[in-house]
Amino acid sequence: MKKRDSQILFFFAAVLPTALGGALAVSAQSDFVELTNGEAPSEKILKLAASTTLEPGEESPGGGATTRRSRVNRDAFSQPSQGISFENEGRFRIGNSIFRKFWVTAPSSTDSSDGLGPLYNARGCQNCHLKDGRGHPPAANWPEETAVSMFLRLSIPPRNEEEKRLIAERRVNVIPEPTYGAQLQNFAVQGVPIEGHMRIDYTDKTVELGDGTRVVLREPKYSVVELGYGALHPETMLSPRVAPQMIGLGLLEAIPEDVIRSRADPDDRDGDGISGRANEALSIDDQKAVLGRFGWKAGNPSIAQQSAEAFAGDIGIANPLMPAAYGDCTSTQTVCLNAPNGNSARQDGHEVGKELFDLVVFYTQNLAVPPRRRADDPEVLAGKSLFNTIGCASCHVPSTMTGTVPGQPHLSNQKIWPYTDLLLHDMGEGLADNRPEGIANGREWRTPPLWGIGLTGAVSRHTLLLHDGRARNIEEAILWHGGEAQKARDAYAKLDADERAALVKFVKSL
Repeated sequence: MKKRDSQILFFFAAVLPTALGGALAVSAQSDFVELTNGEAPSEKILKLAASTTLEPGEESPGGGATTRRSRVNRDAFSQPSQGISFENEGRFRIGNSIFRKFWVTAPSSTDSSDGLGPLYNARGCQNCHLKDGRGHPPAANWPEETAVSMFLRLSIPPRNEEEKRLIAERRVNVIPEPTYGAQLQNFAVQGVPIEGHMRIDYTDKTVELGDGTRVVLREPKYSVVELGYGALHPETMLSPRVAPQMIGLGLLEAIPEDVIRSRADPDDRDGDGISGRANEALSIDDQKAVLGRFGWKAGNPSIAQQSAEAFAGDIGIANPLMPAAYGDCTSTQTVCLNAPNGNSARQDGHEVGKELFDLVVFYTQNLAVPPRRRADDPEVLAGKSLFNTIGCASCHVPSTMTGTVPGQPHLSNQKIWPYTDLLLHDMGEGLADNRPEGIANGREWRTPPLWGIGLTGAVSRHTLLLHDGRARNIEEAILWHGGEAQKARDAYAKLDADERAALVKFVKSL
């Protein structure tokens, strides 16, 4: 990397505000206090705790790559993998600076930072992945607040045999909306109309637990307002997506494909009601369908491809895998297509060249998983026993082994505890977006990893969960489970208050 580029990268590195404010803001210590304080466990909880044990390595969910820098603050998800070399830690830091920087409109004198848009959802990676943690829905609808770390995916059903063939052969996962493309962009550079704004309308949904406790869930309904390019296609399907946390991705990528596929049971041959399926997606590098493991519906096969699509779709930045300088602009958006771009010879003819792109990918691969907190606490152990007993571990598979990662021995051959099978599961009508993606149907979602979930409040200043942030805490997230998870959800609802608290406490300890 040339000295000038390096100076520019660090000059434009941007640190996000330390709080989101409003209803989303929570104490950075709140989850930790709730985990460590409280009354003495009941005799029932102590008996449950005695029925299980803490397995070797559980305290380090990322195996040997787990960070030793245990933090309960905004930096908990921003540490490098333990064991990387001094040289690679330098690469990690430079990748971090690119991940954090704001991109600017082309043309600009800073030709290593221009090319934003023309249509975009955020000006930088970390605008969505807040301190490498979770995004959130806006606290209020536009114009009071504009969504930043959440957007709407757009697609339509295949219209002809050719489009059906492309999907069947995994050449594409969806058919984009003809005018607005694959996602709704709510920002644009000067002179280019924005596409529109997401609107969320919530209604209360009260559920009663076995002991009479009432929990009020909020059920969202999504629409698009202030459309900038005419009406949406009449069969447009919307899917809300909150930016997920970034930790442990390199370890998930290192899980051998055959291990993931071996857990699939699409026909539920064992009769346990769990029928996970593997999604598949086109590998741009290999030009063939391969296992999908990233994204809310496992629609992406690799960290590099996920990063490339985020650069292109979310920020409008051309890169080695997604070279279109206009990002997600469609053929009908001529103002967007004709806007200046930031492609430059210095960046291999793109807006972010291979060297800088690879540094971002390396950074993303090596965001370390934090260690468990109080994993041997009696209530945590009791919660672990209940988690396994009621069936949560059927999809949130606790542990697995990674394979060999060339050039990264610290990620290789590690026993890790991500609490996911990386498979698709029918989650019921309540969570359905009714929008297929590749093999995934409109009711299926990939099992999200649970590691680090208890630090969400400390890192992201909110505790909003699920693919669209509708759940305001872990209990609400559990109660939204349906479909294959209905049995486990109902078993949770039948637990008494002490047992539910112990299970939630266990999940917070992850």
